[in-house]
Amino acid sequence: MNYNVNEKGYYGVFGGTYIPEMLYPNVEELRQNYLKVMAEPDFQKEFQQLLKDYVGRPSPLYFAKRLSEKYNTKIYLKREDLNHTGAHKINNTVGQILMAKRLGKSRIIAETGAGQHGVATATVCALMGMECIVYMGEIDIARQAPNVARMKMLGATVIPALSGSRTLKDATNEAIRDWINNPVNTHYIIGSAIGPHPYPDMVTRFQSIISEEIKWQLKEHEGRENPDYVVACIGGGSNAAGTYYHFLHEESVKIIAVEAAGLGVDSGESAATSILGKEGIIHGCKTLLMQTKDGQITEPYSISAGLDYPGVGPMHAHLCKTGRAEFMSATDDEAMKSGLELSKLEGIIPAIESSHALAIFEKKKFKEDDIVVVSLSGRGDKDLDTYINYFKL
Repeated sequence: MNYNVNEKGYYGVFGGTYIPEMLYPNVEELRQNYLKVMAEPDFQKEFQQLLKDYVGRPSPLYFAKRLSEKYNTKIYLKREDLNHTGAHKINNTVGQILMAKRLGKSRIIAETGAGQHGVATATVCALMGMECIVYMGEIDIARQAPNVARMKMLGATVIPALSGSRTLKDATNEAIRDWINNPVNTHYIIGSAIGPHPYPDMVTRFQSIISEEIKWQLKEHEGRENPDYVVACIGGGSNAAGTYYHFLHEESVKIIAVEAAGLGVDSGESAATSILGKEGIIHGCKTLLMQTKDGQITEPYSISAGLDYPGVGPMHAHLCKTGRAEFMSATDDEAMKSGLELSKLEGIIPAIESSHALAIFEKKKFKEDDIVVVSLSGRGDKDLDTYINYFKL
């Protein structure tokens, strides 16, 4: 079984390029060039240099001693929260801004939910002196005010999406409209492993630095490259894609994806796509999608702005359908408690997205000598208001 994308842009039955005709030249230009550009020694040199000196990679692989003792297994945290800007998103935006430069683009657009991708895009645009427009749902603007301020400080224009649920899905729709209207000079930096081919594959490749590092770091810690389990939270799924990438075809490594169950999978207020989703098309690709019987997209819900998406990336849909990955879900309450637990046991305040991944230790029993690597995709400062209100801190 192949878990990577094929030449037509599909992972099994998922993926592809479902776009308006007006976007075809943009996406096709990217498809024809992305692998060539990424393979250029000059590109790789600049990319690796920026990851090292600007992003601060490699991010540590940290053995969480007290957490491991509590759950009687070996838990390692891949510390993407220590990257510049506080999350894994920067790995991809650095790669894509270099791609945009090489394709002669001068203007960058992006969508953002939790604001981490918006901040990461605004950051690299400031670094490269490029115009930056970020679309963000009106509701997300309200609940992620510190990130909105960061984007503005970095010189980006933040445009609220006022339609639909006024969250990530709607911000993405606005960004796509912008791209249709500005096809020549604009590159759209998609922040997740979603969208028309080649985006899911390109984003995954830029994020695959995560699993590349895990392999050699685990060798240093444990004398072996492969853990027993790799675990990541999953919305669209870019941190998960990067965490899994180098283990996809290593059958001994079990893959766990943790979705946001919101108020409960059957509550009607959830974002657990693998359980609630059916095949459908969103934002340019065929994937698993929460939708009504007549194909209207169902509004997702999660306390975490970054997991509040009605679909998953096509690679993850394929991993789910083939059984290669075990999909689990965590409710708001379970995730919040896990975030507080990590803070108190390890002195690390995680993003609420990452807290969903940590919630599995209450649900699943691991063996004492199992090595479980969890992607700590982001840090929790952006979520302090939510933590404060939830726990009445």
